[in-house]
Amino acid sequence: MGGVLARTLARSRAGGPGVLPGAVQDAARELGGAGARVFLADVQQRHLVPLPEDGHDPGERQDIETTLAGRAYRLRRTQTSAGPPPVGWFPLVDGIERIGVLRVETREPEPDAAGCWEALAGLVALLVVSASTYSDVIVRMARDRPMSLQSELLWAFLPPRTIGTRDVTSSAVLEPAYEVGGDAFDHSVAGGRLHLSVFDAMGHDLASGGASSVALAACRSTRRAGGGLADIVQAIDRTLGRWIPDRLLTAVVADLDTATGELSWVNCGHPTPLLIRGRHVLPDALRRRAELPLGLGFHDHGPQPVHHLRLQPGDRVLVYTDGVTDARSPGGETFGEERLTDTLVRHTASGEPAPEALRHLIHALLAHQDHRLRDDATIALVAWHPEGRGG
Repeated sequence: MGGVLARTLARSRAGGPGVLPGAVQDAARELGGAGARVFLADVQQRHLVPLPEDGHDPGERQDIETTLAGRAYRLRRTQTSAGPPPVGWFPLVDGIERIGVLRVETREPEPDAAGCWEALAGLVALLVVSASTYSDVIVRMARDRPMSLQSELLWAFLPPRTIGTRDVTSSAVLEPAYEVGGDAFDHSVAGGRLHLSVFDAMGHDLASGGASSVALAACRSTRRAGGGLADIVQAIDRTLGRWIPDRLLTAVVADLDTATGELSWVNCGHPTPLLIRGRHVLPDALRRRAELPLGLGFHDHGPQPVHHLRLQPGDRVLVYTDGVTDARSPGGETFGEERLTDTLVRHTASGEPAPEALRHLIHALLAHQDHRLRDDATIALVAWHPEGRGG
């Protein structure tokens, strides 16, 4: 087993992303299977798209909502069918971020071989993530159409959609994926703290994307230099004023102590985040005095106040941009905060983890507006589940 994985790794490193499908196919055969195929999720998480093999039919996409392959992706659990031929769908996961699935066709049912296929799927996920940083092949296959210039700019800066540990999960979604203008998010885990930022820049053009990208860079630079939330907000405001004047940006910048559950945050002109406990939203739990958006030079008058609240195990914090609640149906009905929370609570109550609940939520939002969003819509969900309880 170890030799097969080592050869697959060496072959992929030497040949680049183009040899990955063939290398995976050969590895599966060496392990006793009849073949294997890599499927990756598209950017909107609607389909699983087969990674093309040189000179071969790319194959059919798998619908994430209705197929066995999609079930493996949604639940991050292996799914099998008896065949003929017997087929196993093994989730491709990087940390806790879902990448796609590995389809393995076996010659006969082999329950004891599951560990081998899971190990191969783990290696494939790492190789795909590595290659996606420099391979247009992998990036293109996840897209149904070209992206706008500002979307290309923002997606280049964004982190993985989902990160976390046994104590916390942070997941975010962003639409319209191919034409996003000024929304962005950031999250990271370090030293027992989760950081989350959500930005909404004024406008829907390249300057808007530039403003959010600058905010992301200023946030990371300050955070990695040891700065706190107030320092981050000041750095963003000062940078916008210097390099992109007259462009305002609202933001929520937050930290969560994953050991104690203490949530700290600054809200600069953004919709109030929501605290969800069990199946209910706690009204106004995170509402504080409104502060000014960034880009107005508020740092000359001192830092914004940092607010604090102690969470309970199982609590979820929802941060969203106004493009979510303001989204209108063709008949003029807004999506609204109540629909937003009802949809999320319904899916999390059914046992769905945060990333899957958000996937359903953003698709419900798109359907509400007949898949024609007029404004960016970003939703981030943090679930605190100390010692692995829930998530």
